[in-house]
Amino acid sequence: MKELLKSEIISTGNYTMTAGNLLVAVIIFVGTYFLIRIIAALITRTFKRRNRPDGRHFSIIQLVKYFIWTLAFVFILQTLGFNITFLIASSAALLVGIGLGLQNVFKDFISGITLLIEGTIKVDDIVEVDGLVVKVNEIALRTSKVTTREDNVVIIPNHKFIEEKIVNWTNNMLPSRFMIEVGVDYSSDAMLVEKILIECATLHKDVLKEKEYIATVRLKRLWKIFFGLSTDILQL
Repeated sequence: MKELLKSEIISTGNYTMTAGNLLVAVIIFVGTYFLIRIIAALITRTFKRRNRPDGRHFSIIQLVKYFIWTLAFVFILQTLGFNITFLIASSAALLVGIGLGLQNVFKDFISGITLLIEGTIKVDDIVEVDGLVVKVNEIALRTSKVTTREDNVVIIPNHKFIEEKIVNWTNNMLPSRFMIEVGVDYSSDAMLVEKILIECATLHKDVLKEKEYIATVRLKRLWKIFFGLSTDILQL
């Protein structure tokens, strides 16, 4: 068995990889995978016990996952016989060139880390970005997955959440008013249009029915006639 583990797989110059080194690297990889799964389950269970399913545990899990995988990657390289210090020093110039060419990518990475640490935007939050009202499904290092009200999945670079003005409807504890513009033909009956729009808003399950939050219609004349539907709704 010892002879098998010491058998050489790759041998070039001063570098030699043995079967034992490769086996340890595989064990580290598999162990890291299951360790992250266990830690993620423990974090999720802890938040559920506290009745605080606010999406922050997803951010914590992501940060822990990235940190552990980074350490595991370093250990795997060292196990396989690579000199980490030498690799970093010898590739410094290359990394600078790559960094200059991928500035936007690195900007998204930094923005992703900032989002995960600050927690200003979390998974399951309803936010408005680029004129779209979306639900955050996943926050990764470079991009975030969101779903529109039409159930379309959109991939958004993380720097947009950091550099631009974002409305987080989930953080607003008060009822919120949405303005929806509806275009109709010039010959349409204004009173009938107003009645239909109010009925549609009232029938929606998330629209408040209280008198102070009643849906209203406002006529707006530009090149065409637009009817803006304003409805007060609970957080979607």
